Amino acid sequence: MTQKRKSRMTTHKIVQIAMLGAIATVLMLFEFPMPFLAPSFYELDFSELPVLIGGFAMGPVAGVLIELLKILLHLLIKGTHTAFVGELGNFLIGCGMVIPASLVYRYMKTKKGALIGLICGTLCMSVAGAFVNAFLLLPAYGKAFGMPVEAFIEMGSAIHPSVNSLFKFCLMLVTPFNLVKGAIISVLTLLLYKRISILLKSFWNK
Repeated sequence: MTQKRKSRMTTHKIVQIAMLGAIATVLMLFEFPMPFLAPSFYELDFSELPVLIGGFAMGPVAGVLIELLKILLHLLIKGTHTAFVGELGNFLIGCGMVIPASLVYRYMKTKKGALIGLICGTLCMSVAGAFVNAFLLLPAYGKAFGMPVEAFIEMGSAIHPSVNSLFKFCLMLVTPFNLVKGAIISVLTLLLYKRISILLKSFWNK
């Protein structure tokens, strides 16, 4: 491959990462609470969709870069209302899905490979989300806003009476939330990836 061709491919990849990051940022602005699953500060958005599409098309590193760009642009547009805790959580948990999903798809570039990757990504995101929330995000959020751990437990027990500890809060509320979120994003990715990848390839070959 000539140096000119390599440079052209690199430029196109950067443009695609920027484009998908911008789309993810817009989607992140539209958030929907699921109060039947988790407290209202956990909100569903569809910003992982372009992240996964980018990860499938260009690999896990590109997926992580799109995820990072999404967070940075969102901070630039809206700032933070969570002392950066929410943004950190969104980045870590998003990476928890896109990295395993795109790694599997990288070595199994079939519809079956995409499905297996998305299932792995959803499970990894859900497990990572429980531990990251229990041991990093919720304690950091509580410290930043002067909220004791008991406040989260009370919010959780109002939805699920068996919640009596922070870890149970994450296990019984955060994990189902992320499983539902991952399932929705996975279905949308399966439906849209091929169509969007055709557009990306046509752009690549121009």
